[in-house]
Order: sequence, then C-alpha cells, then structure tokens
Amino acid sequence: MARVKWLAEPSSAAWLAQALAHPELLLIDHAHCERKAAGAALQLMFRYPSDGELAAVLSPLAREELEHFERVQALLQRRAIPLRPLAAPPYGAALAALVRRREPDRMLDSFLVAGLIEARSHERMALLAAHSPDPELRDLYADLLASEARHFGLYWVLCERRWPRSLLVERLGELAAAEAEILRTLQSEPRMHS
Repeated sequence: MARVKWLAEPSSAAWLAQALAHPELLLIDHAHCERKAAGAALQLMFRYPSDGELAAVLSPLAREELEHFERVQALLQRRAIPLRPLAAPPYGAALAALVRRREPDRMLDSFLVAGLIEARSHERMALLAAHSPDPELRDLYADLLASEARHFGLYWVLCERRWPRSLLVERLGELAAAEAEILRTLQSEPRMHS
C-alpha cells in the first residue's frame, strides 16, 4: 500500500508544551480517548450491521482500544490519579460535523474522520515518546505507536476496498485541511486532541 499523508499540519509547539507541563491531565484525557475510540468502532459496527468485513476489522480494533484504556487506567491507579470526567474539547464534535449525512458519503467520511483522529493521536504520542521527561510515560507512548499507526491504516484499507483511491485522496485532503483548521482555532490544552 502506498503511504498516505493523513495530516495536513503538524501539532504546534504550544500543544507539546501544554502536554508536557500537565502529564496527569493528559493521562486522564488519554484514558477517555481510548474509550471513545472503542466506542466509535462499535458505533460503526452497529450502524452497518450487515457488513461482515466491517465487523471483522472493527471488533478487534474496539477490543484493542479497550486494552489501551485499561493500560492507561492501570497507570493512573499506580500513580493514585483518579479517573475523573473531563469536558470534551470541541475537536471531536467539530470533526463529526463534517461527516456528510447521506450514504455512502456518510460511511466514507466516518472512516476518514476516525482515521484522522487516530493519525493525530499517533503523531502526538510520537512527540510525547520523544520529549516526555518521565521514562514510564515515554515507554507507554512509544509502545502504543505501532497500534495507533495500524488503527488509521485499518480505516484507510476499509476505504480503499469501497471507493476509488482518487476519491479517497481528494476527500481526505479536504477533511485533513479542516482538521488542521479546527486545531488552529482551539486553545492549546493538555489534551490528546486540542
């Protein structure tokens, strides 16, 4: 498979500074993100119940996301950091608003938005793996990189099996540009997606 450029722009230095300054808050947010990613995969399975290939790909993905959640939750518990609710940054809702409502566009956009979120997570975990002063956090983020890359790759494969590549590249370009604009308008916070 040819390499796909998911992100239109890299994360800002301001985001990295916030994330490194507030590792506990970022961990809490990370736990919530892993649960949301599992939920997104399950939601797609429920939306398209007759698509056997989708279930075969997304069911293991949802399980792996929950394993990541459990891993982050265990780290929080070891550090005596309670998992508490956090207000969701507007990133996910802003991306969801870009998903067209009529099929098959809805399916395509849903896959691409999920892939963009995974790609952004991968990029940011790579930054944290390279720059965190905490060895345990560096190891955590480094260990999760391969999974995150596989996750956005799975969404791309699901797209390629259903639509022509030229259409995918064009729509991904539009959504990636919008995702970068969303991040530019958000205040940098110690969140995986802010």
